[in-house]
Amino acid sequence: MFRPTQSTLFRASLRQLASASNQPIPPGSEINAVKRTAATILPPVKLYRRIIRAHRKLDADMRAVGDNYVKDEFRRHKGIDNPLQIIGFLSSWKMYLDQLEVQQGQPGGFRGERLDAQLLEKMSDEQIYQIHELMTATQEAYSDKAQSHPPNQQREMAEKAAAEAGMSVKKND
Repeated sequence: MFRPTQSTLFRASLRQLASASNQPIPPGSEINAVKRTAATILPPVKLYRRIIRAHRKLDADMRAVGDNYVKDEFRRHKGIDNPLQIIGFLSSWKMYLDQLEVQQGQPGGFRGERLDAQLLEKMSDEQIYQIHELMTATQEAYSDKAQSHPPNQQREMAEKAAAEAGMSVKKND
Protein backbone atom coordinates (compact mmCIF):
# COMPACT_ATOMS: atom_id res chain seq x y z
CA MET A 1 0.00 0.00 0.00
CA PHE A 2 1.34 3.42 -0.97
CA ARG A 3 1.64 5.89 1.88
CA PRO A 4 2.53 9.39 0.76
CA THR A 5 5.16 11.09 2.85
CA GLN A 6 4.83 14.61 4.13
CA SER A 7 7.22 15.94 1.49
CA THR A 8 5.30 14.13 -1.30
CA LEU A 9 2.03 15.65 -0.12
CA PHE A 10 3.61 19.07 0.18
CA ARG A 11 5.12 18.93 -3.30
CA ALA A 12 1.74 18.01 -4.74
CA SER A 13 -0.02 20.82 -2.89
CA LEU A 14 2.74 23.28 -3.82
CA ARG A 15 2.25 22.42 -7.49
CA GLN A 16 -1.47 23.10 -7.13
CA LEU A 17 -0.86 26.39 -5.35
CA ALA A 18 1.73 27.54 -7.83
CA SER A 19 0.28 29.72 -10.50
CA ALA A 20 2.91 30.72 -13.02
CA SER A 21 2.93 34.41 -13.77
CA ASN A 22 4.82 35.66 -16.78
CA GLN A 23 4.24 39.30 -15.89
CA PRO A 24 6.35 40.97 -13.18
CA ILE A 25 4.36 42.60 -10.42
CA PRO A 26 4.70 46.38 -10.72
CA PRO A 27 6.12 48.18 -7.67
CA GLY A 28 3.90 50.51 -5.66
CA SER A 29 0.73 48.42 -5.57
CA GLU A 30 -1.51 48.81 -2.54
CA ILE A 31 -1.29 45.14 -1.56
CA ASN A 32 1.51 43.90 0.67
CA ALA A 33 4.50 42.63 -1.37
CA VAL A 34 4.50 39.21 0.28
CA LYS A 35 0.80 38.68 -0.39
CA ARG A 36 1.25 39.74 -4.02
CA THR A 37 4.18 37.41 -4.43
CA ALA A 38 2.56 34.49 -2.63
CA ALA A 39 -0.30 34.70 -5.10
CA THR A 40 2.14 34.08 -7.96
CA ILE A 41 4.64 31.65 -6.45
CA LEU A 42 6.43 29.65 -9.10
CA PRO A 43 7.55 26.05 -8.71
CA PRO A 44 11.20 25.94 -7.59
CA VAL A 45 12.75 24.70 -10.85
CA LYS A 46 10.80 27.16 -12.99
CA LEU A 47 11.66 30.03 -10.62
CA TYR A 48 15.35 29.06 -10.64
CA ARG A 49 15.44 28.95 -14.45
CA ARG A 50 13.72 32.32 -14.79
CA ILE A 51 16.18 33.93 -12.38
CA ILE A 52 19.17 32.50 -14.25
CA ARG A 53 17.60 33.66 -17.53
CA ALA A 54 17.05 37.17 -16.11
CA HIS A 55 20.71 37.28 -15.02
CA ARG A 56 21.74 37.00 -18.68
CA LYS A 57 20.95 40.70 -19.08
CA LEU A 58 23.37 41.71 -16.29
CA ASP A 59 27.05 42.60 -16.72
CA ALA A 60 29.32 39.54 -16.91
CA ASP A 61 30.78 40.09 -13.42
CA MET A 62 27.40 40.69 -11.79
CA ARG A 63 25.94 37.73 -13.66
CA ALA A 64 28.66 35.43 -12.32
CA VAL A 65 28.12 36.62 -8.74
CA GLY A 66 24.33 36.38 -9.07
CA ASP A 67 24.33 32.95 -10.70
CA ASN A 68 26.67 31.51 -8.08
CA TYR A 69 24.64 32.99 -5.23
CA VAL A 70 21.34 31.68 -6.63
CA LYS A 71 22.80 28.20 -7.21
CA ASP A 72 24.18 28.07 -3.66
CA GLU A 73 20.94 29.25 -2.07
CA PHE A 74 18.76 26.80 -4.00
CA ARG A 75 21.15 23.95 -3.12
CA ARG A 76 21.11 24.91 0.57
CA HIS A 77 17.33 24.95 0.68
CA LYS A 78 16.78 21.83 -1.40
CA GLY A 79 16.05 19.54 1.55
CA ILE A 80 13.73 21.82 3.53
CA ASP A 81 10.43 20.20 4.54
CA ASN A 82 8.82 23.05 6.52
CA PRO A 83 6.05 24.54 4.33
CA LEU A 84 6.42 28.02 5.85
CA GLN A 85 10.13 28.10 5.06
CA ILE A 86 9.49 26.87 1.52
CA ILE A 87 6.81 29.49 0.88
CA GLY A 88 9.02 32.21 2.40
CA PHE A 89 12.00 31.12 0.32
CA LEU A 90 10.05 30.95 -2.94
CA SER A 91 8.19 34.21 -2.35
CA SER A 92 11.43 36.07 -1.54
CA TRP A 93 13.07 34.83 -4.72
CA LYS A 94 9.91 35.68 -6.73
CA MET A 95 10.04 39.25 -5.37
CA TYR A 96 13.70 39.42 -6.43
CA LEU A 97 12.80 38.15 -9.91
CA ASP A 98 9.97 40.69 -10.24
CA GLN A 99 12.26 43.52 -9.13
CA LEU A 100 14.97 42.38 -11.53
CA GLU A 101 12.58 42.17 -14.49
CA VAL A 102 11.01 45.57 -13.79
CA GLN A 103 14.35 47.33 -13.35
CA GLN A 104 15.85 45.73 -16.44
CA GLY A 105 13.06 47.28 -18.48
CA GLN A 106 13.98 50.77 -17.24
CA PRO A 107 16.80 52.97 -18.56
CA GLY A 108 20.02 52.33 -16.66
CA GLY A 109 19.19 48.67 -16.04
CA PHE A 110 19.28 46.91 -12.67
CA ARG A 111 20.40 49.11 -9.77
CA GLY A 112 19.45 47.08 -6.73
CA GLU A 113 17.63 48.33 -3.68
CA ARG A 114 18.42 49.22 -0.08
CA LEU A 115 17.38 46.70 2.55
CA ASP A 116 14.42 47.61 4.69
CA ALA A 117 15.48 48.39 8.29
CA GLN A 118 12.75 46.12 9.70
CA LEU A 119 13.93 43.24 7.53
CA LEU A 120 17.52 43.82 8.62
CA GLU A 121 16.50 43.73 12.30
CA LYS A 122 14.85 40.33 11.83
CA MET A 123 17.99 38.77 10.31
CA SER A 124 20.29 36.55 12.32
CA ASP A 125 23.97 37.41 12.70
CA GLU A 126 24.86 34.74 10.17
CA GLN A 127 22.41 36.20 7.64
CA ILE A 128 23.84 39.69 8.16
CA TYR A 129 27.33 38.36 7.54
CA GLN A 130 26.13 36.55 4.42
CA ILE A 131 24.53 39.75 3.10
CA HIS A 132 27.77 41.61 3.80
CA GLU A 133 29.78 39.00 1.90
CA LEU A 134 27.41 39.32 -1.05
CA MET A 135 27.70 43.11 -0.95
CA THR A 136 31.51 42.88 -0.83
CA ALA A 137 31.57 40.47 -3.77
CA THR A 138 29.42 42.80 -5.87
CA GLN A 139 31.53 45.82 -4.92
CA GLU A 140 34.70 43.95 -5.86
CA ALA A 141 33.20 43.24 -9.26
CA TYR A 142 33.12 47.01 -9.89
CA SER A 143 35.90 48.35 -7.68
CA ASP A 144 39.31 47.22 -6.45
CA LYS A 145 38.92 49.56 -3.46
CA ALA A 146 36.18 47.51 -1.79
CA GLN A 147 36.73 46.31 1.76
CA SER A 148 37.57 42.65 2.08
CA HIS A 149 35.95 42.18 5.49
CA PRO A 150 33.08 43.70 7.44
CA PRO A 151 33.55 46.23 10.24
CA ASN A 152 34.84 44.78 13.52
CA GLN A 153 31.51 44.55 15.31
CA GLN A 154 29.80 42.75 12.43
CA ARG A 155 32.83 40.50 11.99
CA GLU A 156 32.69 39.53 15.67
CA MET A 157 28.97 38.76 15.35
CA ALA A 158 29.63 36.68 12.24
CA GLU A 159 32.44 34.75 13.95
CA LYS A 160 30.18 34.07 16.94
CA ALA A 161 27.33 32.86 14.71
CA ALA A 162 29.71 30.67 12.73
CA ALA A 163 31.18 29.19 15.91
CA GLU A 164 27.69 28.35 17.21
CA ALA A 165 26.91 26.65 13.89
CA GLY A 166 30.19 24.72 14.03
CA MET A 167 31.70 26.62 11.11
CA SER A 168 34.69 28.90 10.79
CA VAL A 169 34.99 32.33 9.21
CA LYS A 170 37.68 32.95 6.62
CA LYS A 171 40.16 35.57 7.83
CA ASN A 172 41.70 37.90 5.25
CA ASP A 173 43.99 39.81 7.65
